[in-house]
Amino acid sequence: MGFSYFVVLAEMRTGSNLLESNLNAFAGIECHGELFNPDFINDAETMEYRGITYARRLTDPLALIDAIRTGAAGIPGFRLFHNHDRRVWDHVLADPACAKVVLTRNPLESFVSLKIAEATNQWKMGDVRGRGEAQITFDGDQFEGHLSRLQGVQLDIQHRLQLSAQTAFYIGYDDANDLEVLHGLARWLGVSARISDVPRYLKKQNPERMDQKLTNPEAVAQVLARIDHFDMGRTPNFEARRGPFLPAIHAGAQTPLVFLPVRGAPEDSVIDWLAALDGVPRPQLVRGFDQGRLDGWRRAHPGFRSFAVLRHPLHRAHDAFLRKVLTGEFKEVREHMARLFGVTLQGADPLPAEAHRAAFKAYLRFCDAAVSGQTRMQPWPMWATQAANLEGYAQVILPDQILREDRLAEDLDQLARRMGHVNPPAWRPEATPGLGLATVLDDEIIALSRKAYRRDHDQFGFADLP
Repeated sequence: MGFSYFVVLAEMRTGSNLLESNLNAFAGIECHGELFNPDFINDAETMEYRGITYARRLTDPLALIDAIRTGAAGIPGFRLFHNHDRRVWDHVLADPACAKVVLTRNPLESFVSLKIAEATNQWKMGDVRGRGEAQITFDGDQFEGHLSRLQGVQLDIQHRLQLSAQTAFYIGYDDANDLEVLHGLARWLGVSARISDVPRYLKKQNPERMDQKLTNPEAVAQVLARIDHFDMGRTPNFEARRGPFLPAIHAGAQTPLVFLPVRGAPEDSVIDWLAALDGVPRPQLVRGFDQGRLDGWRRAHPGFRSFAVLRHPLHRAHDAFLRKVLTGEFKEVREHMARLFGVTLQGADPLPAEAHRAAFKAYLRFCDAAVSGQTRMQPWPMWATQAANLEGYAQVILPDQILREDRLAEDLDQLARRMGHVNPPAWRPEATPGLGLATVLDDEIIALSRKAYRRDHDQFGFADLP
């Protein structure tokens, strides 16, 4: 399928003016500037374009895309930065009819160029006689923020294109004047026209060496030395992304509290507490949410608060093992443990301590494989990381508070008092069935738990021992 329009996804000082000028030299390509810049349309002097006013663009941004597509003599397009209209960003990345051209530049060069442009107020240059010159002081903290933002934008583009089975044409700043690369880009856009040379209207503004642009060039090496260029320090995360588990959510009968349960952490006891808070039986709590009903409930309860409760990963894994594996409820997990780890469980009878310890270790190995995406089983919330469970909720609702089981009695009491309850009920912990964790705990269990749930340990600061 051919493209009907294109977008140049770029950032300030990556060479987007240069690339636009070169693309417009091709018959059959029309690039219309920064159509969705927050301060103007197309360029700094324009507040109306192709019959679309600035005010209309604010209310109906896609009308401007329709306007450049109507009657276009070829393929039309525009430049879009991450801080332009987010509605348009979402639209073009999801639209397979839109060709994505991703323009990148060395982040250090783009950062220094940006700071010089801010100092000279010169954002593009057609005549070297009018060139503004300035040396800037390199700020390492600002550069690291710049780098982090650029990386985040590029990962967002890549992830969205992967999910929608699309691809993009990537072009670097240094290739924006390469005639053969430009011909390849035109061919990718479906344009057969060729040019004999690139326009030379726009000039490179700061051709000096990097050390000549800075008052403190030695600071660059110090900052680059502490940056992990290859992301070697990142722990790979192959855990499947989760959606929000809306059916588990409970809201107070009268008190506008929303509980976002994390499976395997305290749940029933917290729901009981929430019902007792308003003096009602559990069935009178508000539940059965979908996204529409949750949105409606939130609009009807201004001032509401939402909360989630976490449990130490080792206690959480052992509780799931007791309630779901030893009872036989998770038959598929039992089969997996038998097939890969040689541990066969029969029935639901209590196990002697040594057998219990061996079976729990097999379950932790299963959890490690499941969280790492190494099993064919669906990622059930009970053995997913708590971080993944919360990320699922975050797609529709963020918890105001993330509480911990070891302080839950105090924290729930304080939460209730902040919501206007003078004498709230006490939270009563859930009884743990079967053999206690302390009876079977050893160094290997601690190591296996940390390996399986490293993400929760790292994100929430859990110690190795509960």
